[in-house]
Amino acid sequence: MTNPGIVRNPSAPQVDPSTVAKLRSIAVALLSDQLHRNCGSIGLRAYHSPAPMAGTAVTVKTRGGDNLAILRAYDFCRPGDVMVVDAGGDTTNALVGGIMTFAAASLGLAGMVLDGAIRDAAEIGARAFPVYARGVNHRGPYKDGPGEINVPITVGGMVVNPGDVIVGDQDGLLAFPPGLAASVIEKAMAQHQKEEATMQAIREGRWDRSFVDALEARCAN
Repeated sequence: MTNPGIVRNPSAPQVDPSTVAKLRSIAVALLSDQLHRNCGSIGLRAYHSPAPMAGTAVTVKTRGGDNLAILRAYDFCRPGDVMVVDAGGDTTNALVGGIMTFAAASLGLAGMVLDGAIRDAAEIGARAFPVYARGVNHRGPYKDGPGEINVPITVGGMVVNPGDVIVGDQDGLLAFPPGLAASVIEKAMAQHQKEEATMQAIREGRWDRSFVDALEARCAN
């Protein structure tokens, strides 16, 4: 049987660097609240030393435990991109470890997201380069393929399209089309100001909790 190799598609245009910088400074929870709280990844966690992540998604679809498509995808990543890998949630074999994540950081990637396993967790955890994964397994990857680059994928139950904005912090990951970025940022900053006002009210002992009465009144019995 002939190996089908890796399906390769061009990378989407990058998100404006100033937009990425703003997103990196905003908590993912605040951004999520502006998207109806019903999107974002589930089951993936940060393995790096705490640091925010934001960038343009370069997507990879691969067989569980196989990293041939990931190796090829480095050729499609530019500084500021985030490589996002759909391995179907399989954690039987690690997809990447200390070397491949170090290479990604050296190439200027903004992070790696893998719906699969990593290894060399202690080494990755000592670095600030963002790495998100479903789990850890010392067993190394295969390099047989097949795979696809820059196609729609799903990681942690979240759909990611090539060119999407993808952001992450210790709370998790969120992806959305770049056309929504300006509105999401504006609303998130407004919410941040409201939350700061609430925090100040708590500090001063004047937190108004009368809104709880209205919430309780609408409860279904």
